[in-house]
Amino acid sequence: MLWSLLKILVFVAIVAVLAFGARLLMETAGGVQITFAGTEYTLSALQSVIALGVLVFGVWLFLKLLSLLVATLHFLNGDETALSRYFDKGRERKGYKALSEGLMALASGEGRLALTKAERAEKYLQQPELTDLLVAQAAEMSGDTRKASEAYKRLLSNPPTRFVGVRGIMKQKLSEGDDETARQLAEKALALRPKHAEVQDTLLRLQAQAEDWAGARKTLSTKLKTGTLPRDVFKRRDAVLALSASRGLVEEGATLEQQEQAIEANRLSPDLVPAAAMAARAYLAKGKKRPAVKVLKKAWEAQPHPDLAHAFAEVEPDETAAERVKRFDQLARLNPHHDETRLVMSELNIVAEDYPEARRWLSDLSERAPDARALTLMAAIERGEGADDKVVQGWLTRALTAPRGPQWVCDSCNHIHADWAPVCEHCSSFDTLTWKRPETPEVASVAAAHMLPLITGRDAAADAAAAEDAEILAPVQEAEPTAEPDAESADPDTAEAGGQPREGKETA
Repeated sequence: MLWSLLKILVFVAIVAVLAFGARLLMETAGGVQITFAGTEYTLSALQSVIALGVLVFGVWLFLKLLSLLVATLHFLNGDETALSRYFDKGRERKGYKALSEGLMALASGEGRLALTKAERAEKYLQQPELTDLLVAQAAEMSGDTRKASEAYKRLLSNPPTRFVGVRGIMKQKLSEGDDETARQLAEKALALRPKHAEVQDTLLRLQAQAEDWAGARKTLSTKLKTGTLPRDVFKRRDAVLALSASRGLVEEGATLEQQEQAIEANRLSPDLVPAAAMAARAYLAKGKKRPAVKVLKKAWEAQPHPDLAHAFAEVEPDETAAERVKRFDQLARLNPHHDETRLVMSELNIVAEDYPEARRWLSDLSERAPDARALTLMAAIERGEGADDKVVQGWLTRALTAPRGPQWVCDSCNHIHADWAPVCEHCSSFDTLTWKRPETPEVASVAAAHMLPLITGRDAAADAAAAEDAEILAPVQEAEPTAEPDAESADPDTAEAGGQPREGKETA
């Protein structure tokens, strides 16, 4: 309504200006004198302006007729499209102008204006391969998903624009949460453009989410062949995918193929902690202790980790506490100054009741990196050395409010995971989990659940449940103590030590 009123006002203003100008010209004295063939013509000011306008129009008409004549001559000479090109030239000029204005509106974020210009360009050009993409993107920006989908589907019918149409529909399905359809479309898009890095990454992420490990490894190989992925990163991620395919190894009744995949994952990336632990268990399942120890030592040298210590303990599950300390010394010598080495050796010496050695291994960790695990071990050492209950309770109180220490943290979203996984459960990023201290550490109400399995050789899930029930993880208690603990010293957080039971001395 306002636009129509504005146009009427502009028209009236133009008419008024022309009328005022004509009146001024009529009242202006003098004019133009033209002598032609001995005849003199005198034109007033108004007549001169009109004559000038007629002359300009005549020149324009002459040029148009001349170009029409040229087009006719080309047509007569065999160019069948010469006349159609002549008459379509104006439409093309208007269409390309609308197309360029639509692109500018799209770049500036004006979705509605871009859609209007796209429709105008489509009307004049009649070239859907040029205008459909602009229509689709403008419709998406303005929120008209139906129109965008129709435009992308039209692009599918034209071979040069088929990839654009598939990719556009794929992105729509991703935004709708239809990952399965998006994965199928990504596979088609990759078949059309194998070198397209964005489609490669999208397909790899969707395949990892769907646990299509074989397809993901194939996509990863495509990324390597097309040069969109460095070889060292390829080896790491290929190991992650091989490891993911063998995750069934942790379950009872793992197949030989799963065992081989775990070993292959470790071969591809020896420093990948979950791969090393799983490969070692695969070797143990085959009765091959020596290769298992070799794998664990190599991984421990690169990155000490509780999972590696658990797997190393499983090599000799029935050994005594003293024998275990002696055997774990092989690992300790590989990386003696690492915090994880100190914590593991301190735990084992506590079980062996060698408290001075446990304190020596723990060193200054309880002050330099006071997490729940280090503080709980310090409480166990104090209890074992006969310290006052107030001292022990002080360490345990600090353990209750201390951070848990290193955990599996996603590099993309900083989400903390209880166990390693190839895909982040929060942001769905692939291969982004790193064993490190969280930037914003969680306050631990229980110590890390990976302590007791190493010491006792028991199942990790059972130890975690026991730790949650007790709210803190106190040092382990002897399997068969000679005397009943009194009411004050009895601790619900104790657990049985692994290996052979010891007589007499009770550890808190």
